[in-house]
Amino acid sequence: MGNELKPGLYERVVDQALAGRLDATSLTTHRRPLGASEAARRIAQTFQAYLQRALDGVPEAADRAAEQVRICNQLIDGLGRAFPDFVRDDDQLRAELLVAVGDLAPAPRVPLSESALFINGQRERRIGVELAREFASADRVDLICPFLFWAGFNELRPVIERHREAGRSFRLLTTTYRGATEPGVLEKLAELGVDIRVSYNTQATRLHAKAWLFHRDSGYSTAFIGSSNLSKSALTSGLEWNVRLSMIENRGVLEEFAVAFENYWNDNEFQPFDPVVFAEHLKAERHSDHLLTTFALRPFPFQREILDALEAARTEQDRHKNLVVAATGTGKTVMAALDYARLGDRPSLLFVAHRREILRKSRDVFRHAVGDGSFGELLVDGEVPSSWRHVFASVQSLASQDVESWPRDRYDVVIIDEFHHASRENRGYETLLRHLQPRELVGLTATPERTDGVDILHWFGGEATAEVRLWDAIDRGLLVPFQYFAVHDGTDLSEVSWRGGRYDAKALEGIYTGNTARAHLVFAAISRYVDVPRKMRAIGFCAGVSHAREMAEAFIRAGLPAASLTGATPSKERDRLIAQLAAGDLCALFTVDVFNEGVDIPAIDTVLFLRPTESALLFTQQLGRGLRRAEKKRCLTVLDFVGHPHKSFRYDRRLNVMARQGRVGLRRAVEEDFPFLPAGCAIQLDGVSREIILENLRQGIGSDKRSLIAELREQEQRGPLSLARFLREAELELADLYRGGRCFTDLLHALGACEPLPSHASARRAIGRLIHVDDVRRLSTWQALLDGRHPRDEGERRLGLMLLATVAPEYVGDLTAGLRWLREDATLTTELAALFALRRSHIDHRVIPWPSTAGVPLAVHARYSLQEIMAAFDDIREGQLYLPREGVYFHAPTACNLLFVTLDKDPDDYSATTNYRDYALSPDRFHWQSQSRTRPEDKRGQRHVRHADLGITPLLFVRERKKDDRGETQPYMLLGPATLAAWVDEAPMNIEWRLSHAMPAGIYRTAAAVAR
Repeated sequence: MGNELKPGLYERVVDQALAGRLDATSLTTHRRPLGASEAARRIAQTFQAYLQRALDGVPEAADRAAEQVRICNQLIDGLGRAFPDFVRDDDQLRAELLVAVGDLAPAPRVPLSESALFINGQRERRIGVELAREFASADRVDLICPFLFWAGFNELRPVIERHREAGRSFRLLTTTYRGATEPGVLEKLAELGVDIRVSYNTQATRLHAKAWLFHRDSGYSTAFIGSSNLSKSALTSGLEWNVRLSMIENRGVLEEFAVAFENYWNDNEFQPFDPVVFAEHLKAERHSDHLLTTFALRPFPFQREILDALEAARTEQDRHKNLVVAATGTGKTVMAALDYARLGDRPSLLFVAHRREILRKSRDVFRHAVGDGSFGELLVDGEVPSSWRHVFASVQSLASQDVESWPRDRYDVVIIDEFHHASRENRGYETLLRHLQPRELVGLTATPERTDGVDILHWFGGEATAEVRLWDAIDRGLLVPFQYFAVHDGTDLSEVSWRGGRYDAKALEGIYTGNTARAHLVFAAISRYVDVPRKMRAIGFCAGVSHAREMAEAFIRAGLPAASLTGATPSKERDRLIAQLAAGDLCALFTVDVFNEGVDIPAIDTVLFLRPTESALLFTQQLGRGLRRAEKKRCLTVLDFVGHPHKSFRYDRRLNVMARQGRVGLRRAVEEDFPFLPAGCAIQLDGVSREIILENLRQGIGSDKRSLIAELREQEQRGPLSLARFLREAELELADLYRGGRCFTDLLHALGACEPLPSHASARRAIGRLIHVDDVRRLSTWQALLDGRHPRDEGERRLGLMLLATVAPEYVGDLTAGLRWLREDATLTTELAALFALRRSHIDHRVIPWPSTAGVPLAVHARYSLQEIMAAFDDIREGQLYLPREGVYFHAPTACNLLFVTLDKDPDDYSATTNYRDYALSPDRFHWQSQSRTRPEDKRGQRHVRHADLGITPLLFVRERKKDDRGETQPYMLLGPATLAAWVDEAPMNIEWRLSHAMPAGIYRTAAAVAR
């Protein structure tokens, strides 16, 4: 019976005995091959069990330990003969245990190499006593703890004092959450020299973690993770559970802990402790007051991405009219203020909004950003500026000014909040925008896509410059989490007419109107997923006016007060209904086109998608109506009613709004029930909806050439065809078009619109490998070379080689011949020119030219394929481009040590031990692990630890994963030259590099082990 296989999940390497039992069992068994990245770890775990069993079997005797050592040394000897680079003669064991080097400090009761559980039981070890013993041998201590009290501090005070008197580091992360911490504790800890950082933004952080990390330079670090705050009861008598972990047994967990702590420590969310600031925030937290922060205004990482995009638009694209799309509540004004402060010299400013309260708060934020409490004057409700240099004005007050008499360049910077109000019907905005010609125009809006036909994007060249993703704002606690439920409604939309990228509105409404079975299904879903339906405040997005009215009537019949609201509803009636919903007198409003823009009701806690929303932007706006924070509102419930869609409908667009995945990643997320979402969020699909969505993802328009040709044919009837127009009107990304060797010319050829040369088919198939290019110099030089210009210097020559290495590698040894061959096919060069122009207009961060004396034309923070990198170094051997196969390549002619990093080693084999080897510690610090055989004394190790003395430049190239969603090799971003900050260990070495340039916010978020 003991050998009987029990049904369930296993992770067991199959040996011969187990294989025989599996073959003999009547149960269904599931096996798979060992993955390349997991094999060593899993085999070693299995072998450890064998070894332990064998050693335990050595008979009891006085020399038992010596015999066990002898057995192990035989194995080590065999491994050394097989793998001399990894196992050496001096790895032989002795029957001795090293317990200390230097002073013999008191050791913890639990051995350093073991783990244990502490529950503060009567006959159990108390965590307070154990923590005190851990301090005695720790070189450094890190603590993350939300609540600290005097009694708990006094319990550990003597050991903390001794630790600090010895000059050893102690870092503490805490928060003002709930106003519980006693400020005197932090003040005393600060006096002792404890380094303290505090999160004052409790809405976003809500710190709950309680954990200690005791660093030991010997490598025997330990950690405590559990439920205990720093209080007397938690450390002595409370019903607290804490796990003590060992670096020896739990290396992956402790490494992840250390990285997470480091990321939090370097996060702007946590500010250096200041007693005055802490007291103010503690008081505000206890009394639920809102406080304008008295510390430096710093952007969240996602806000820094927006600032990077604005800077890139100006410096890389020469674009000075920029629209920022950000959901209400995500800090649009903060971003605008920091962007303004970046411009320097306090240029003249006109900030426009439509309400006095918004203007007053906006001015406060700007004062904070520029560090001047007197900055800015108001023009609103009769208040008139005196200097008129930095003005915060309401559009109504501007209407009373003779704006058209002002000099057109009166203001260097014009910022317009809630830009969706700037329609032709609003003459105040229209006059202002047409007359003034500022150096910089910035629009801010949560809702750029309007359903009333008004186009606000034309003021900004047809598109927004940057957009705050809902994921980021939710993850930061600026918006509430969502609970999304997809419910199959039994409808079939596959044959509904599809025109201009959307369903025919009348046909769609015809399917939903009069469908009582669907209405009953809606009620059933509400009863299942909404706690108390009568108390909900819901918005329902409908297919048409009749549909909205019918849903409202159905709700009323069911005892749920509701109303319908459309663009035709009189404004007074609209305001009354909105007020009733906010007050809870109504529990639902059904609308067609009203709540997509310009309406802010924080109390909305339920969103009903009663029709498919084709546009991702519109879906974001509709979802965003319910994500505003409000008192006692814990999350937003989203019910999406799913039918069988038209083949051109794309579920990936709406799911990406919530799940932040590419199409391949989305498919996996659906199959695995969306394991990675912002904290507090969930996506649940019922069985039928799940299959519908998976099938839709498999057949997505991006992989269907016939659908693309049909879309192009329809566009041809409306005007001249172009790559930019095709992508814009079809709502496609470059990666949707350029996959599987496909290109735009192929589609044009299928329409009979062009005749490409068959001889250049290989180059056309390779165009998709250029969609990552993100620096102006590369794009403009390539265009000039294709136009016939000869390279003007060594850098341009190598840039030309980089192009050939990608699209015509057979010519990489002869630049002149290669460029001549490319120019032979006009359709090829035309598409390349269109792609270069499109990429230039979408650069979202600045790149920094790397001043290489050897003519290597790379730019820091630009992305490159491996082929481009090696072509930039002119590493051509016998007419062929050399491509290194390992992650480290030393280029002797330039003395550059190229370090290639793939952050996500193997998505099919997640483990803490494999995924925390290479990561960002801060925007300018990166932890990197060398190749497994590298030791500090060998040639490779010396290039790392003595690079400055040897005149070697380490260059760090980083990418997220090996392949992108198309299956193409993902390019690297050059993070730039680096210098050694610290290193430990050998074979492999763990090295901390300090970057010469802080990495952009986007790649930092990806590279940081804890993305916040």
